[in-house]
Amino acid sequence: MNNTEKLKSKLGIKFNSDKILINALIHRSYVNENPDAKGHNERLEFLGDAVLELVVTDYLYKNYPNPEGELTNWRAALVNSQMLSKVANDIGLEEFILLSRGEAKDVNTKARLFILADALEALIGAIYLDQGYDTANKFISENIIIKLDDILKNESYIDAKSKFQEIAQAKIGITPNYQVLEESGPDHEKTFKIGVYLDHELVATGAGTSKREAQMDAAKEGLETKEW
Repeated sequence: MNNTEKLKSKLGIKFNSDKILINALIHRSYVNENPDAKGHNERLEFLGDAVLELVVTDYLYKNYPNPEGELTNWRAALVNSQMLSKVANDIGLEEFILLSRGEAKDVNTKARLFILADALEALIGAIYLDQGYDTANKFISENIIIKLDDILKNESYIDAKSKFQEIAQAKIGITPNYQVLEESGPDHEKTFKIGVYLDHELVATGAGTSKREAQMDAAKEGLETKEW
């Protein structure tokens, strides 16, 4: 059984086009070393991100009467990079992603987390293109929306940035501030490294594919560093 067949068996999805599935697994770095590879997964990632957000939003809207602000926080907890990378690990997606030799060696880093999350979104895009909305909906429901109960039980949807600010102001009377420490990657695929400060003290750093996500990550690390 080749890798494509093995992944299809794992997913329980019979793709009409193996080409679409393979494309979802090709990271940009792989194309740099293998010019014969026909494209990478960023366009599918773009599509999958939109499908994922629609499916999750539709589910929350139809099943919960809560106000918009709460539903937004729940959705963010379901579709952020940390959650998506965890789901990618749960389904064993990493072994199928095609990476450059350098990226393949760079394990257990924030960069790998984003690669996994992006690949999962690309896979969702591929499922949608090849099998349609209903199959994509089923995949998202069974692998991502299923995490909602734990999110609500553990209150992991609570905005880490707001929580860090609230505790910092209560304990030491200081409002945290955030500074961009580093930007990397092309314009359409930037990664930001942001530091959270209390006055001039750098408490923690975070990374994300947007400044907001990096700030949230820094705040989460800050809460752990301060044991708040």
